[in-house]
Amino acid sequence: MATTTQQLLRDKAWARWTALVLLASAMFFGYIFMDVLSPLQEYLQSEKGWGPMAYGRFAGSETFLNVFVFFLIFAGIILDKMGVRFTAILSGSVMLIGGAINFYALTDAFANSSLSHAMEDFVNLPDTWWNITPFFKGMPASAKLSAIGFMIFGCGVEMAGITVSRGIVKWFEGKEMALAMGIEMAIARVGVAVVFLGSPAIAAFHNNVSVSRPLGVAVLLLCIGLICFISYSFMDRKLEKEMGTNGEVKDDPFKISDLKYIFSSKVFWIVALLCVLYYSAIFPFQKYANNMLQCNLGITAEQAGQVFFVFPLGAAAITPFLGNYLDRKGKGATMLIFGALLMIVCHLTFAFILPATKSAVIAYAAIILLGISFSLVPASLWPSVPKLVDNKLLGSAYAVIFWIQNIGLYAFPMIIGAVLSATNKGVTDPLQYNYTVPMVLFACLGGLALIFGIMLKALDAKNHYGLELPNVPQTDKEAAEGEVVGDL
Repeated sequence: MATTTQQLLRDKAWARWTALVLLASAMFFGYIFMDVLSPLQEYLQSEKGWGPMAYGRFAGSETFLNVFVFFLIFAGIILDKMGVRFTAILSGSVMLIGGAINFYALTDAFANSSLSHAMEDFVNLPDTWWNITPFFKGMPASAKLSAIGFMIFGCGVEMAGITVSRGIVKWFEGKEMALAMGIEMAIARVGVAVVFLGSPAIAAFHNNVSVSRPLGVAVLLLCIGLICFISYSFMDRKLEKEMGTNGEVKDDPFKISDLKYIFSSKVFWIVALLCVLYYSAIFPFQKYANNMLQCNLGITAEQAGQVFFVFPLGAAAITPFLGNYLDRKGKGATMLIFGALLMIVCHLTFAFILPATKSAVIAYAAIILLGISFSLVPASLWPSVPKLVDNKLLGSAYAVIFWIQNIGLYAFPMIIGAVLSATNKGVTDPLQYNYTVPMVLFACLGGLALIFGIMLKALDAKNHYGLELPNVPQTDKEAAEGEVVGDL
């Protein structure tokens, strides 16, 4: 049994930061695959016949199983019962399987196969309100199989997300936890930046357009991500041996009945709803951002990728600094409010100012501000969860939040695709869409997130959850200085 005087592996800076690099690298490759087709909407329509409806259904399919089969809830239970090591390897394997299917669906080999003809008759449901599946009559066969692969990949990447969050808490609790989570998110954001620069260039390599080519590269990166998770498992095993337990199951082990403590928490639900509203205005937006910029600025996919590149890259650069500030100074609930405000301003700019001015300078400015918003909210949101739930329920708590988030991530790409079609009747050129209404919808989500952020700060002031407090214990001198600053 570990004692308070024994130095554990996680107490060594090089060890816990190495563990972070392995976990973050796997998520980096997962984020690359998640958005690898986002800058290629124009090519998907011209080369594969994917209109806005088909593209929107594909984009939403990633979270279908997580939402309607409750896979994420099961993933959280698996994480709490089996631990970080097992769940990480499982999630990496599932990502790879789904990615391989998604890749095959967009190859010429599939287009010329009997499976392609079979998929033409697969799940041809009417395009009505009750059809909650990603499939509808007239959806291209390649889009149907891509959606199947993407939803399998989605199970793996969302499982990986809660596992990495739980792993960071395991290695950094009482230390630089918000900074570590900020760096992990920053590395993942770089993956998105790489996609928006590299995916169009790889797809149009030597003027020979192939949407499967960047997918093939992304699948190879998923293989490397799985290797990162396997490498992490050796460090995780050593840490658990030092701790004398499995590192996560204590004297009072997790029971499924304990989930009632999560579902009965008012503040937990506010955090969860804030999360789904905020992320529904970010990740679905990423799916359409490249095409929106093409339509509003009259530029190519490659040029639009170069403009949007500053969003994930800026978020990656700022997030670790915000995480470090949160560790040392706190103000997590305040950060959530400012992040929502910035998001509202940015989406309204995309809705009204950018189409009127067609200014690349305004586009860059709005995207940079959105990147700052995307840094403020995640950097403060995820480190706040351990302050609200018991450690043994942490995996399940993250899973429930991710599950609720996935409802929005499932619905909104489809909603935006439907709205884009409805507000652009008769438009067949993918470079002539009007994005005003979709951007207003995203801004409305930001407005609701702002309301929940204010509610969260009020509850924290009343019940003292510690959301405004630093994560790293302060010295007496630092605490006194903080009180003086607060009085000022």
